[in-house]
Amino acid sequence: MRGQNPLRAYWRANVRLIATLLAVWFITAYLISIVLAPWLNQFRLGSAPLGFWFAQQGSIYVFILLIWIYARRMDALDRQYDVHE
Repeated sequence: MRGQNPLRAYWRANVRLIATLLAVWFITAYLISIVLAPWLNQFRLGSAPLGFWFAQQGSIYVFILLIWIYARRMDALDRQYDVHE
């Protein structure tokens, strides 16, 4: 084991990443999909109002993207702090 300070830095980076991704998820799932949906509905994406589309489809795409970003970034953090498998 490399000591307490590197592990603390690793967990600090991990928590910071999770907090950032959760903030993006909150903005996407709550603010854009619910609060801003009536305003976004004045625009259309294909035949669907944009607010409706974002609440039904766009937020799912963003969630999948966040999972991908988390996996890639955690892999990089694991290698940086030498805790990878």
